[in-house]
Amino acid sequence: MEVVDTKLAGCKIITPRKFGDNRGYFTESWNQVTMETAGITVDFVQDNHSFSADKGTVRGLHYQAPPHAQDKLVRAAIGSILDVAVDVRKGSPTYGQWVAELLSEENGKQLLVPRGFLHGFITCEENVHVMYKCSDIYAPEADGGVRFDDPDLAIDWQFDGSAILSDKDSKAPSFAEFESPFIFTE
Repeated sequence: MEVVDTKLAGCKIITPRKFGDNRGYFTESWNQVTMETAGITVDFVQDNHSFSADKGTVRGLHYQAPPHAQDKLVRAAIGSILDVAVDVRKGSPTYGQWVAELLSEENGKQLLVPRGFLHGFITCEENVHVMYKCSDIYAPEADGGVRFDDPDLAIDWQFDGSAILSDKDSKAPSFAEFESPFIFTE
C-alpha cells in the first residue's frame, strides 16, 4: 500500500495494491493494521455508497460539525471522480486551501479526508459508484456545506459543463458566510 501526503496536513492519498489475473483483480481497500503501521489511526463506524447516473454530478462541499465530525476514506468503486478536500480548520496555515485528486476504479486511489475539511466530488463520467468510510455516524443536526463553485475558494473542478446539484447544495452558503466549527491543532 502506498500512502502519500498532500499539501494539506492529514489529507492523504492512499493506493492499495491490486492483485490481478485472468479473472479480474482483488484489492484490500482498508486494513486497520496496515493503516496503523502507516500512522493512520481512524476508527471507521459507517460505510456509505453513492451512485450518480450523470457526468458532472457534484456532491458537496459538505462537512459534519463536532461532536459528529467525520474523517472519510473515499474511493470510486466504478467510474471516476475528481475528489476535493478543503482545509477549514481555524488557525491552520493552509486554511481555505484545497487539494483535488482523480479517483477511479482503474487507478485504485483513495483520498483520506480528515475531520476539519470540507469534502466534495464531481463525477467524470456516467454511472459512477463512490464508496466511503466515515469515522462517525451521519447526524442531520451537524450537517453543513459551502458552495462548490465559490469564487473565494476557486476550485478547479476540471469540468466545463453545467454541474448537476441537489437542491440543498445549490442553496449552500458562500465561503465568506461560512463560520467554521473546526479548530486547528498540531
